[in-house]
Amino acid sequence: MMPPMIFGEPDRSPVTLLEEIFPGDTNAYGTAFGGKILELIDRAAGLAASRFARASFVTASLDAIHFVGPVRQGEVAEVEARVVYTSSRTCGVRVRVFGMDKSSWERRDCCEGLMFMVAVGPDGRAVSVPRFEPQNDQEQREFDNAATVHRRMRGRKGVR
Repeated sequence: MMPPMIFGEPDRSPVTLLEEIFPGDTNAYGTAFGGKILELIDRAAGLAASRFARASFVTASLDAIHFVGPVRQGEVAEVEARVVYTSSRTCGVRVRVFGMDKSSWERRDCCEGLMFMVAVGPDGRAVSVPRFEPQNDQEQREFDNAATVHRRMRGRKGVR
């Protein structure tokens, strides 16, 4: 049995990362490697979960990442991550990636997905996280969607 955790008020604000895409980050077409974008997504999701729960997190799983457009060499990738769901030890984090040309700084959709991060203590064991409470209809829809995805993923692993 895990000891109960005492939490302050969760910080629901999103995390935003900006990263310029350099030649070493790109494929033969001059667009960011998918793995580079996944690295940024993972980093932003972990930070959003940590901000929310005031804990350290590791990646548990990710739902399908939907790529709709590239981030090109010389552009800036903007990664926005926010907690939309929690279970006892897991934060579900919705992540969106935008590409931005530095001359206009206009955002262009590139991809989005859902990451599940597990809170860990100093010994590496899972610890509790505060409960995410949806505050409007949109947040409730995102929470319900993430809960469905989380149950499906846990079912595939044989975890109850």
